Amino acid sequence: MSDPFAIRMNFKRSYLEKLTSNPASQMRAAAYAVKYREQDEDLHSCILEQLDASNINLRANIMYFLEYLCELSKHEGCTQYIASITRDLPTIVDLVAPGTKAGAMNIKVVLKVLHSLVQKSILPEDLVANLSSQLEARSKEAEASISNPGTAGLVERNDGINELDHEAIEQRMEEDRERHKRLREDAWAVDFDKEADALMDAARRAGGLTEKLMQECRDDARERTVAVELDKKKWEEIMARGTHPSSARQQDVEMT
Repeated sequence: MSDPFAIRMNFKRSYLEKLTSNPASQMRAAAYAVKYREQDEDLHSCILEQLDASNINLRANIMYFLEYLCELSKHEGCTQYIASITRDLPTIVDLVAPGTKAGAMNIKVVLKVLHSLVQKSILPEDLVANLSSQLEARSKEAEASISNPGTAGLVERNDGINELDHEAIEQRMEEDRERHKRLREDAWAVDFDKEADALMDAARRAGGLTEKLMQECRDDARERTVAVELDKKKWEEIMARGTHPSSARQQDVEMT
């Protein structure tokens, strides 16, 4: 495919508009963008346009996609996407988590992605710190608006992102549940004993670990292992009962 217009439309219709919470969906979209990196500015503008036109759920998925795009771009030496995202980051943040009641749902999503990209040395720390403080202030406004509905708080808008219908709410709950499930599976896959032993060996060789600290590390590793096993058991019980996503989500909150 060499027609720039066809590349752009395919990116929009086959990838961005169909993004889900599934990492495979987001990785495919990132791979497509990197493949056609010679059209980076055009595809980047397409991302911004899609953010502006999408409901709040798709905006969250696009934010997660941007994390994949930045990681893949860094791996492939394709820095132009990272530069464009960094340049337009304030706009992206405002589009994904606008100052509306529905937009407040995405504040944690944005913060998670931003902090992850800082930890991976992809985004500048000072820029993210500034945006994070703005989002945290917006989050407090949202909490105040919920606690005191009559007070001035988040604005109301009629552009399709102020309220979600029942189907959109169910979709968001299901996608959040799937993300939470994958995070749990990642945690269950960690062998804390091996991880602790490796860290202790490295510290011992460096001469910075006493026997007391070593024992504390072992105790901490055992506590984490027990906590993960209990968490896994509770989650499997929920899944075995076929709990509805809304009640499962509530139980997740109680478990954490």
